Amino acid sequence: MADEACRSPAAELSVSSNGDSGGDVFQRDVSHGLSSGPITSHIHSAPDHGIMTEGVVAVGPYTGQKSQPSSSSSPSSPTVAPSPVAASRLSRSGSASQVERETGSVKEQSNSGAVVLADDMKNPAMEKLELVRKWSINTYKCTKQILSEKLGRGSRTVDLELEARIDVVRDNKRKYEQVVKLAQTLANQLAQMMQTQRQLGDAFADLSLKTPELHEEFGYNADTQKLLSKNGETLLGAINFFIASVNTLVDKTIEDTMINIKQYEAARIEYDAYRTDLEELNLGPRDTTTLPKIEQSQIQFQIHREKYEKMRNDVSIKLKFLEENKVKVLHNQLILFHNAIAAYFAGNQQHLEQTLRQFHIKLKMPGADTPSWLEEH
Repeated sequence: MADEACRSPAAELSVSSNGDSGGDVFQRDVSHGLSSGPITSHIHSAPDHGIMTEGVVAVGPYTGQKSQPSSSSSPSSPTVAPSPVAASRLSRSGSASQVERETGSVKEQSNSGAVVLADDMKNPAMEKLELVRKWSINTYKCTKQILSEKLGRGSRTVDLELEARIDVVRDNKRKYEQVVKLAQTLANQLAQMMQTQRQLGDAFADLSLKTPELHEEFGYNADTQKLLSKNGETLLGAINFFIASVNTLVDKTIEDTMINIKQYEAARIEYDAYRTDLEELNLGPRDTTTLPKIEQSQIQFQIHREKYEKMRNDVSIKLKFLEENKVKVLHNQLILFHNAIAAYFAGNQQHLEQTLRQFHIKLKMPGADTPSWLEEH
């Protein structure tokens, strides 16, 4: 009685005297397993022995007797044996469904955001590649045109009037640079001479004090050298102003025009390169393959033709303004230089100072309050 009281209800249901309850429980367990998991195996009954097939529940024949666990010949209770093959199939089916679900989520993510990202990354790259391709083609055509012109095989477009004006500007630029260089050399030499004159005047002044019998003679020479040094400072200021003005004309005004001239020449080379390319295509056969190339070449030729004509007009206007500005600037600076040099070597200090005031050049004149011996006479 104690043993029967200790038995669990599950044990009573699984092992009974008539086997009915155990069969019902077994059927419920199998049906519950089939409904809870993706088991697709079928149940086969072995005829005489409890043979376990792959992933199959084997049930022996019912004899109506109680099962004896110690007897090997007694009928066995319903059992389920594990099968590695079935387990692998189940794991494969489960993993396949999981992979399928993950793949679907990845596809949804790619359709929602990744494609837009790919397009955003693709457009700048394609634009850069297109720019590089156009630059390579244009560089190749221009290089080919330049080489053909230097070898005398290619033709070039020439505006005789404009080319002559450009040559004049280039020649004038070289000459103005040479004038500035010489004027700078003159200014440096004048500065050295002024330093020597100041030192010589100080030496005469010292000897005038230490030699009473030659006091006046040394004093005259000291005053003369100081006056020449002071006039040299005025002349040096005029020369430096002349150098700065001509430098501005050469390095800024003319150089700005030269930049436009270089752009015009580059546009001319591109125009001739595409003109030559169009002429070569027109000389060839006309078929379905070459006609699109001819049309595209015609479009490019027209674009570069308009660019060339625009640059030609711009350079022509720029040269006109340069000529007017050059005449105005050089007219004033040449008058300044001439008057300053003439007044200096004539010893006319008043005319030299007046020349500087005329061009608004302010210089600090040391010793202007004490007139020299030459000014008094």
